Amino acid sequence: MKEDILRQIGTIARALDSIANIEFKEMQLNRGQYLYLVRIKENPGIISDHLAGMLSVDRTTTARSVKKLEQNGLIKKESDQQNKKIKHLFVTDKGQELAKKIEKENIYSNEQVLKGLDKKQRRELANLLKQVEDNASASWHFVKNGGKRKY
Repeated sequence: MKEDILRQIGTIARALDSIANIEFKEMQLNRGQYLYLVRIKENPGIISDHLAGMLSVDRTTTARSVKKLEQNGLIKKESDQQNKKIKHLFVTDKGQELAKKIEKENIYSNEQVLKGLDKKQRRELANLLKQVEDNASASWHFVKNGGKRKY
């Protein structure tokens, strides 16, 4: 294959992640924690396992980030009514304010990277990237659950 789309996607993702990590450091957020905070805000009551799957990361990484967010007073855990072992995650008031800033940065970054594309091109790109994301996620789940890919 001549095109190496994954290289380009990786470059874009690393550039935007680096920008976010620099800009959000002053907000008490370490590498990538902004992703967890916003997803918890978008999905109040989510449990860690579902959050890990949503972000395509392992449970240990998720547990570390959730613990830091909780220590910083940005999220809180609440026990499930039926099963006290299950902890639901919620954003605190402090976390809500921070998440709003992160969402503003996301809107700004989207506009920056989509400059020069009209509405039709933006929709088409979004649809194509959704398919690529779904394919990558399916592969991640397959390998995570012990599957071996055949090259």
